[in-house]
Amino acid sequence: MTEAAHLLVVDDDARLRALLQRFLAEQGFRVTAAGDAAQARRALAGMAFDLLVLDVMMPGESGLDFAESLRREGSDVPILMLTAAGSPDDRVAGFEAGVDDYLAKPFDPRELALRIRTILKRAAPPSPASMPLPPVQLGPRWFDAERGELRGPEGITRLTGGEASLLVALARRAGEVLSREEIAAAMGTPEAGERAVDVTVTRLRRKIEPDSREPRFLQTVRHRGYVLRPGA
Repeated sequence: MTEAAHLLVVDDDARLRALLQRFLAEQGFRVTAAGDAAQARRALAGMAFDLLVLDVMMPGESGLDFAESLRREGSDVPILMLTAAGSPDDRVAGFEAGVDDYLAKPFDPRELALRIRTILKRAAPPSPASMPLPPVQLGPRWFDAERGELRGPEGITRLTGGEASLLVALARRAGEVLSREEIAAAMGTPEAGERAVDVTVTRLRRKIEPDSREPRFLQTVRHRGYVLRPGA
């Protein structure tokens, strides 16, 4: 359940770190804190976390570099990025690094809690009451929506929460062209913007397409959006 989710807060600002730890604990989360990427790595080595709240600007390894390294290592733990830089380019850099959401400082702690719950809900397996999505064939691979995994001859490829939710949104309406706004809404991140959808599409294509430069399954429809065309 979301109330029991275990969060890792990574921020070099000791005062903000303590405030976040106290506030999020009051919201019903279990919270562990780290002052930099090195401390966060030690925490991740010993415990499983449901979500990381990660600051961009930290001494040593930056939050962006840390997020990128986690994705390269195969970690699919959801990441919410915090940063004082709020330009569109900064947001896109975060999504390109593999984060699931982005919140600019200063922020309302209530919005932080809301976004955390939204990410956790999106990353959670579907409830029994929801309509299951059958496996989706993408060439030699199959997408397992319940586990958020791609299964194929090379084994299992894990997707980030954002990648999996985007693929689910498209697969539920396979063959239909969806606008970027429709996709963002179906992913539960309407505030993320069109560019964030484009970045997630690019990352997903690298995992599902034989050649991401000439997409076969996840195709762009000019001036309209994207369409998923599953098949062998």
